[in-house]
Amino acid sequence: MAELKIELNGLKLKNPVLTASGTFGYGREFSDFINLADLGGFIVKGTTLKPREGNPYPRMAETPSGMLNAVGLQNKGVDYFINHIYPEIKDLETNVLVNVSGATIGDYIATAEKINELDKIPGIELNISCPNVKEGGMAFGTRCSSVAEVVKAVRHVYKKHLMVKLSPNVTDIQEIALTAESEGADSVSLINTLMGMAIDIRKRSPILSTTTGGLSGACVKPIALRMVWQVAKVVKIPIIGLGGIMNASDAIEFLLAGASAIQIGTANFIDPTVTIKVINGINEYLDQNGFKSIKDIIGLV
Repeated sequence: MAELKIELNGLKLKNPVLTASGTFGYGREFSDFINLADLGGFIVKGTTLKPREGNPYPRMAETPSGMLNAVGLQNKGVDYFINHIYPEIKDLETNVLVNVSGATIGDYIATAEKINELDKIPGIELNISCPNVKEGGMAFGTRCSSVAEVVKAVRHVYKKHLMVKLSPNVTDIQEIALTAESEGADSVSLINTLMGMAIDIRKRSPILSTTTGGLSGACVKPIALRMVWQVAKVVKIPIIGLGGIMNASDAIEFLLAGASAIQIGTANFIDPTVTIKVINGINEYLDQNGFKSIKDIIGLV
């Protein structure tokens, strides 16, 4: 057995396989299929300061080799998470991270402050793909100035591992990643979904109620892989790669490109045991190719 343990700037994982926010609920939904303690960790669904109803239906659509979603961060708010969800998952023997979302800098700060008080949550993933309502709806993560502002503000109040999830809907992913690093991010995860749309030709109207939505699944992997490889060239902090990882081979590609860990998202909807298969597949690859540790293949390409 090869050594699968990896440390991400103080965040210790038993293996490099995490799950992506929004595809794994609060973990409990998958406990009938896998032993959650076997994962390197999982990231709970997007959590906001106040409850959100999400977008009107329809808000999901299947596309060739992928899916579109416009769920709209539906959740019951951070206080509900603290009072009702956290007590049920805090003693799991794996890392539980919270994806933090917001519409203003104040939202991010207040939510991060509350989660900072939870002893058994070792880190948060900052979702900067959210629309900034005070800037006309432009996502925080699409400009260096707004990336710097939100990461700096959250870093000031959040004292544990700060992972920043990067939007791919930018011209230069490297400068965005460098900005997050310079303002105190402990790691970056990429990519979030790409903007896309689908049209019903019979109704001659968009399928999603919001017209556009986030594209994920196997179809985005080449783009995600390219961005991880680019970011690995310029940042010193760990990278968590995600986007279209459907099996162990996909995960290994991201590790070779420079990711220290990976997240599995859309594939969880297809096969709820995919995470365990990927962990086993990475181990088999390392053994078969004479590598003693996961660290030996990170960034080999």
